Amino acid sequence: MFRKEEMKNGESVVIAEVGQNHQGELDLARKYIKMFAEAGADIVKFQTRDNRFLFSECAYNKNYDSENAFSDVYGLHREALELDIEFLPILKSDCQKYGVKFMSTPFDEPSLELLCDVGVDVLKVASFDIGNLPFLDKISRKNIPIVMSVGGGKLDQIKSSVAILKKHTDDIAILHCVSEYPCEYNRLGLNNIELLAKEFPDLTIGSSDHFSGISSGPIAYMKGARVFEKHVTLNRSWKGTDHSFALSTQGFRNFTRDIKRTPEMMRAKSEVGLGSEMVFGKLGKSVVAAYDLKAGEELTLENLSGKIYGKQYIPVRETNKIIGKNINKDIKKGDLILFKDVV
Repeated sequence: MFRKEEMKNGESVVIAEVGQNHQGELDLARKYIKMFAEAGADIVKFQTRDNRFLFSECAYNKNYDSENAFSDVYGLHREALELDIEFLPILKSDCQKYGVKFMSTPFDEPSLELLCDVGVDVLKVASFDIGNLPFLDKISRKNIPIVMSVGGGKLDQIKSSVAILKKHTDDIAILHCVSEYPCEYNRLGLNNIELLAKEFPDLTIGSSDHFSGISSGPIAYMKGARVFEKHVTLNRSWKGTDHSFALSTQGFRNFTRDIKRTPEMMRAKSEVGLGSEMVFGKLGKSVVAAYDLKAGEELTLENLSGKIYGKQYIPVRETNKIIGKNINKDIKKGDLILFKDVV
């Protein structure tokens, strides 16, 4: 899926990151798949946790006082945002129905096994697990396409993580990421995409950003990104830490549209027909005499001018072809000069 030879002609892949913005509700999760598939997503991504396994007892039971809390106990807050296990095959089926890949982030070993049993199409390695080599080894052994974000990761940690993943698969995308929620425009650090591309020339590089705008997509593309992950929401005012900077369906549609348009924008325009565009026929100036000219007189910068005729004769942009040459007949001030009049 992400191998370079499989991503030809500037192809890009866009991931709609639902995360836990479904708030644990099946109907909402299914709606995300439908809405963002229709908005242009190639992949719809969720997150999967076994919270009792992932969190220590003290971390699970600690008090949680936040305007975004779904419980005053942190573990129960996390449980309220988790999808029930029986929901996952339904979401997998919906992804197939709407023509997108089903992707999720396993945050722990039990969740990894669960997702593989369900038949996830793509596994995500969260930035939290950069350098977590025992877990990455387990992920790579599943031989499922992998996307790994590198937010907060130092180069040696990224290198060791990639080396472990590549032991069992080469179907890997590495995403530049800044682990700030939200990430301001001046913190995006998109030049790092070029560094990753140089460091891992055999892998596909991408971008995962928590920026609330859409311009980061095309800019990241121009830096070499080909896989793009963006948080999405159905309502930016909902309670939850990710909704405020996530893209709505229209924002995501524009984000995807602009990424897909970028390679077309960068393609050089053919010289065939250059200068014969309709506007020049209507408003382009043609060469005329600035003064009365006599047969045999040399054409110079001083005795030429331009005038609009509604069609092109000698375009003023082609004066380089006639300056220094002579005319073969008298031409009155303001009259056209044609190529047949020049020797």
